[in-house]
Amino acid sequence: MKLRSALLAATIMALPFAASAQPVTGLYIGAGMGVNFTQQENIKSITALGSTITTTGNFKSSVGFAGVVSLGWGFGNGFRAEIEGNYRYNHIGGLTGTGVGGIGGGTNEQKFGGMVNALYDFNGVSPWIVPYVGVGVGWVGVSEKWHAYNTTGFTVIPGGTFVPGAVNVGGQGTTGSFAYQAILGAAFPLNNVIPGLALTTEYRFLGTAGNRSYSGVLTATNTAGVKTAVAGSMSLGPSYNHAILVGLRYNFGVAPPPAPAAAAVPAQAPARSYLVFFDWDKATLTDRARQIIKEAADNSTRVQYTRIEVNGYTDTSGTPRYNQGLSVRRAQAVAAELVRDGVPRQAISIQGFGDTKLLVPTGPGVREPQNRRVEIIIR
Repeated sequence: MKLRSALLAATIMALPFAASAQPVTGLYIGAGMGVNFTQQENIKSITALGSTITTTGNFKSSVGFAGVVSLGWGFGNGFRAEIEGNYRYNHIGGLTGTGVGGIGGGTNEQKFGGMVNALYDFNGVSPWIVPYVGVGVGWVGVSEKWHAYNTTGFTVIPGGTFVPGAVNVGGQGTTGSFAYQAILGAAFPLNNVIPGLALTTEYRFLGTAGNRSYSGVLTATNTAGVKTAVAGSMSLGPSYNHAILVGLRYNFGVAPPPAPAAAAVPAQAPARSYLVFFDWDKATLTDRARQIIKEAADNSTRVQYTRIEVNGYTDTSGTPRYNQGLSVRRAQAVAAELVRDGVPRQAISIQGFGDTKLLVPTGPGVREPQNRRVEIIIR
């Protein structure tokens, strides 16, 4: 039961995105931010005046901020190409495994640069998620603001033995490096919210190639109280970084999803008409007239009607005033018969037109049988 409930909840949450995934086609932009983790960075050396302070230490690993922006082009078949700008920051607060004496220290490290990426979207895996992979190469500048200090007394440069804490070396600078990266991500299309918009989540591995060197200054006080300031330097090995990012991507030119087709309005059924004829100067119903009225009443139960009109007429053999009254009496006689045949009285409207609407045009004073009629119209 719990599994069924979980599946139902997941289905409901996915409904706003269902059937919204489309291949990325044409120009798009993207941006993401999150956290990065820099592995321990190997200290190749920290030196001053030609003397090596340490050779085998590592800056500790640390977690910091990461952000990227990208501009790309989708080819509509899953492949994409993009250029990317990126930034990462880490504060590294210590050293481990130093090889000479006792050395402490740390660095504030910033990485920034540009990459060219090639990516592939696995379209068709799901209507609401599109996994993708990618690789990239480029250039990354690595800025270090670093320092190191001794925690035990030892000889570092000519001039004597230095007391604990008396040797400090540090500096700052930026070194550019060739960089490469691997990307593993997933896009959650939001086309039903904004056409072309997608939420993205990514893991990125970024590596730099070769060693990096940074200049600095060493200051020290020996046991005789003499303070020395000389040039120093630091050399680091490659940097390896892992980032988790959440962002948005917008694909320009994506057409909005088609609006749902409007429900077809059923065509209104045509009105049905029945003619009941009368003898001259009469408003009484003949047997044939009752048959026609019964047929009209029965048919009214088989259709959805809005009203039933009963309109009376006469020929031109009487005066207009007399004919008007006779046409109303004929209509009333037909309406009463409809009610007897089961038609609700409130559904019937009665009207008399006298000799004003002739079925067969004649002159005045003409006894025309087809003009002595009542018309039943079911609308």
